Amino acid sequence: MANFGDVFDVSRETLDLLEAYRRLLVKWNPSINLVAKSTIDDIWHRHFSDSAQLFALSDADQGALWLDIGSGGGLPGVVISILSKMSARGIRVVLVESDARKCAFLRTVARDLDLDLEILERRIETVEPIGADIVTARAFASLSELLELAELHGGIEPICLFPKGQTFNAELTQALESWNITPELIPSLTDPLARIIKIKGFSRANQR
Repeated sequence: MANFGDVFDVSRETLDLLEAYRRLLVKWNPSINLVAKSTIDDIWHRHFSDSAQLFALSDADQGALWLDIGSGGGLPGVVISILSKMSARGIRVVLVESDARKCAFLRTVARDLDLDLEILERRIETVEPIGADIVTARAFASLSELLELAELHGGIEPICLFPKGQTFNAELTQALESWNITPELIPSLTDPLARIIKIKGFSRANQR
């Protein structure tokens, strides 16, 4: 916890909210598998730091709309909402998750932590266009598929932040066959082999 506070320069109150979220994750995890069991003892680094770095990279304006696709147990969406609340940036976070049990967990988190979260218990393919300013997804789909979803649900020029593991180069090569993108590859703070792919503008390759 202390190391997280040092790295991201957050208040004690922010750490307390994140700790409350951590306790809920630990409590619910045995019954609905919110995070891998092997990572449960390292939530602060493996999950909270991994999520918080996206907030730091987002350039989110006051009152921005943030869409998190396939939220699962709320990573990164819940962490983003906590950081937004404590920084008074007023970011509205929409979480899309099709698993009813995970949505029940997310509603509990939103209620207990008093977070401004909209939770859509739907498959992302069935959701009406959202017009998001920022689009994130963690371990949900390939980069090409995520760009299709960002095209549908993003606003005029959304910022996309997609954490990817050591196969990021292969996903990027595949995406470049179908999309015009100028990605920024940012080293992950939690995995030296991973990158966060940040994309500010994109179009389909046949629109050159």
